[in-house]
Amino acid sequence: MKRLAVLLSGRGSNFKAIYKAIQDGNITNAEIAIVISNKADAKGLLFARDVGLDARFIDPASFSSREDFDKHVVNILNSKQIDLVCLAGFMRLITSYFINAYKDKIINIHPSLLPSFPGLNAQKQALEYGVKITGCTVHFVDEKVDHGPIILQRAVPVFDDDDVESLSERILKEEHKIYPEAINLIVNDKVEIKGRRVIVKKS
Repeated sequence: MKRLAVLLSGRGSNFKAIYKAIQDGNITNAEIAIVISNKADAKGLLFARDVGLDARFIDPASFSSREDFDKHVVNILNSKQIDLVCLAGFMRLITSYFINAYKDKIINIHPSLLPSFPGLNAQKQALEYGVKITGCTVHFVDEKVDHGPIILQRAVPVFDDDDVESLSERILKEEHKIYPEAINLIVNDKVEIKGRRVIVKKS
């Protein structure tokens, strides 16, 4: 049984999708061992507590540097014997220390078809650029923002009457599908990283 850590900062809708997928059997061979937030009032953290998970607020203000914060998080993850770290709206850039401690074991979801529109406000970027198709991407995390090897992507059309809210809502529905799907592949040893390519094994 693979042990997951979920890091979040807000409402935790992708975390809830992961939790539900485990409950429904759509993610097999995995359990959520801990949920961590850098925001004490994050709704995702409250949900985690409500369903009986180990849910912890870690205050960034208690640490003198970003790396000290990450070292504390890594120590907790090591103590929980974590196999895969899932970033689910975690609004902090993680340091090289964290990335190296869990190399190829940290994944993230981003609301665009990377490498297009990395960083903040991806949906707004897509609308302003005038693309006809955008979407979402699950990728491994490396030291550059929204840059690591791509695991899964899902396309979402952009309509003429879209605004940021309507486009974000449609993208989010697809995020809730492909993030659990990607996790299920990883925890069942179905993916292999070759350079920048992630190969999904057929058997």
